[in-house]
Amino acid sequence: MVAARKAEVIEVDGREVRVSNPDKIYFPQLSATKMELVDYYLAVAEGALRGCLHRPTLLYRWPNGVEGDPFYQKRIPDSRPEWLRSATITFPSGRSAIMLAPSDAAHIVWAINLGCIDLNPWPVRADDVDHPDELRVDLDPTPDTSFADVRRVASVVQEVLADLSLTGFPKTSGKRGIHVYVRIQPRWGFSEVRKSALAFAREVERRVPALATTAWWKEERHGVFVDYNQNARDRTIASVYSVRPVTNARVSCPLVWDEVPDVDPDDLNVRTVPDRFRSGGDPAAAIDDVQHSLDGLLELSARQEAEGREEAPLPPHFPKGEKEPPRVQPSRRRKPDAST
Repeated sequence: MVAARKAEVIEVDGREVRVSNPDKIYFPQLSATKMELVDYYLAVAEGALRGCLHRPTLLYRWPNGVEGDPFYQKRIPDSRPEWLRSATITFPSGRSAIMLAPSDAAHIVWAINLGCIDLNPWPVRADDVDHPDELRVDLDPTPDTSFADVRRVASVVQEVLADLSLTGFPKTSGKRGIHVYVRIQPRWGFSEVRKSALAFAREVERRVPALATTAWWKEERHGVFVDYNQNARDRTIASVYSVRPVTNARVSCPLVWDEVPDVDPDDLNVRTVPDRFRSGGDPAAAIDDVQHSLDGLLELSARQEAEGREEAPLPPHFPKGEKEPPRVQPSRRRKPDAST
């Protein structure tokens, strides 16, 4: 029996990165090790960096693999390499943190060594952390909804994008959903980007009300929830080429639109995606070629407001918005007194 190695030092982008316990099993169902996860990210580094380059990134750590207990870490450790790049972020609470801001593949390997399995970047760059350059469409199915319905809603997302002259780049979430990213000009703050995402989600809902919903409260949802609040400050989504912390190591994998109607997320995992990347390239390679304006979506939002659509709830840890409806699920709201 070969003894497990305590550590391995590898060279990445001219930097030495130490990988501790490289033989530790991270995915027991596949017998996939921590080092296999590192090798995966090195194989797809160009694509993975396209999603997290210079972006403040949350550390979601699974130090004992997918069957262990995870924890979130926003602040990078005090003990870190001198070459590590970072960005200072302010949260809705007013508190701040120094976060990882990857600038090369060595940064990704450093994060994986800490026990991160997926990469969770903010939609901003380190040089301007208050103005997103990415609008995110998150299609999140309710428990009884099939992935076929998620794919159908994604096709409607494509139609809405085309009608607004926006270019979207789809990817599997690596779990049960589909994400679509749109590069935008970093001219607007988080509130305007979220407002644009809400308007977009409501337009998708209008076109397929039996399949899509923007209802924030779970008791009111059906079908596929178009999660506009993923565009609020301090919300993150697993980035492109992220391996997800699920038993079969599925990947949040970029797609071309023609693949969406038939894609099976189980086909895209830590062992299949590197070959796909090498042979077919990156479907998201052109995402940085164009930055879109939000003017059209903000105009749509204004029209929806004029038609009587009110503000939608913010995430629970956010300060109460000026026009936000009550933060009480509908079934618990006080009923009007019928005697008055």
